[in-house]
Amino acid sequence: MFIASEADDGRATATLEHRLAAIRLMHLGQGLASPHNTLAVVEVLRGIRRERKGRPASQKAPAVDGQIKRMVDSLDLSSLRGLRDRALLLYGFAGAFRRSELVGVDVEHIDAHDKGDIVLIPSSKSDQEGRGQKVGILAQPDSAYCPVTALRAWKHAARITTRAVFRRFYRHDTISNHRLGDRAVALLVKDYIVAIGLRDQEHRYSGHSLRRGFLTCAGQEGADLLKLISQSRHSRVDTVLGYVDDRERFEQHAAEHLLKS
Repeated sequence: MFIASEADDGRATATLEHRLAAIRLMHLGQGLASPHNTLAVVEVLRGIRRERKGRPASQKAPAVDGQIKRMVDSLDLSSLRGLRDRALLLYGFAGAFRRSELVGVDVEHIDAHDKGDIVLIPSSKSDQEGRGQKVGILAQPDSAYCPVTALRAWKHAARITTRAVFRRFYRHDTISNHRLGDRAVALLVKDYIVAIGLRDQEHRYSGHSLRRGFLTCAGQEGADLLKLISQSRHSRVDTVLGYVDDRERFEQHAAEHLLKS
């Protein structure tokens, strides 16, 4: 009944499987038999998969390069909040971060280099064992939208020298010591989508739109597939291929020198 209800609420099949995995883990931790693989549950999940077969997966819209720039242009950069949100939007986009990864960045995770920052992600969705992954944030020193410059400006203005980089505010423009929540990233993206005149499309955007926007734009610009995977840290190549423009599939094709007369 729980799985069926979750499916009726629009939860993705992968989310249902995660729910079952959590139920299994909690039962095993208590030394109890888990109901996750009983015949009734297995049949319900199988029926959900069968019913959804062939349906395109629901995906959030990408916040693409031009939209990110317009969002930044809408900010009040005379305020600390504006400086934080500029850094969050640009860094989140440039790093193709998941929202939990973005708000989880600490000052100690950032290693500054001449060409940008190397950011350590201690653990993530694709690194459940916590081995750590690194992401390069390329500096664009001649651009008003440089993510590295934006982050440094925010840290300097907010006097952040340790722990969480992205923090909550108290009322007005007073910074707290509390880390920004990952849900706040989604709400901020929605707010700025409205600010650039896309109020009727607000529901199509979320925190994932920053990550999806980077991959979409980089794919359209013909970025190397291995570089895309390195930046996004996806565990499956076919997921990243979904961001590659169809025309690019024919560039340097594996069959380019085959079947010639």
